[in-house]
Amino acid sequence: MTLPLDEVLRIEGGQVLATLIRLIGDIDRAEDALQDAVVAAVETWTRTGVPDNPGAWLTTVARHKGLDRLRREARRAPKEVEAARLLTDEDEYGGQDDRLRLLFTCCHPALAAESQVALALRTICGLTTVDIARAFVVPEATIGQRISRAKAKIARAHIPYRVPPAHELPERLDAVLSVIYLVFTTGHHAPVGELASRVDLAREGLRLGRMLAELMPDEAECVGLLALMLATEARRPARLDAAGDLVLLADQDRSVWDHESIAEAASRIETVMSRSRDWQQPSPRL
Repeated sequence: MTLPLDEVLRIEGGQVLATLIRLIGDIDRAEDALQDAVVAAVETWTRTGVPDNPGAWLTTVARHKGLDRLRREARRAPKEVEAARLLTDEDEYGGQDDRLRLLFTCCHPALAAESQVALALRTICGLTTVDIARAFVVPEATIGQRISRAKAKIARAHIPYRVPPAHELPERLDAVLSVIYLVFTTGHHAPVGELASRVDLAREGLRLGRMLAELMPDEAECVGLLALMLATEARRPARLDAAGDLVLLADQDRSVWDHESIAEAASRIETVMSRSRDWQQPSPRL
């Protein structure tokens, strides 16, 4: 069964945009390139159907659309160099996920906390400014300004799109954890009627949480957040009744919970606590 374009964008749009931002080096240009690719998809997929790997198709087409834009804009040699890099750039991070790189960029300490979250939700998760404004209960214009300021700051300060070196991780950890949890809760605790359309956000939060725990396996807060999300998501099958109404925790059918996820959460907590106990043991006397 093929997916409509809006469904493809909901599921894979964040990954595509994150990759384009790394390749192009500019959020606005990456968004323009993706929009060009979406227009091309509407025209092409109507005739040929959805490709086997629609995310890869969008990334490839957007990359070339971005190259075309740079060539049209080229007035000086640096523009040509930039265009050539876009065409030939290789993945220098050995397969690390582009969304994790982008998450750390969004959480750079040079950006205001509210801008970090708004930019992450916009770029990584593909939420509209309307969606983000509803989540924060603020005017849409306010969110738009936060995102614009964050983009401008990244461009002016030449903030790199990468996972920072180990010594810089701690200063960004709180912001990264907050954004991941907000992504997850935006999907898990969406209003009734929107739960189905936000499931992918909860899964994206889990996926980012897993990657962060792999990056910082000895950081208890990373493992704790992942365990919390696993245990919370495990209850999803029992959250709604047949009529689509929310079921309180005390009334949920626990037999339909995802017990493997619950077991994984418990195991991860036990592992990190065991490490903590080992570290606190006094060294043996010689």
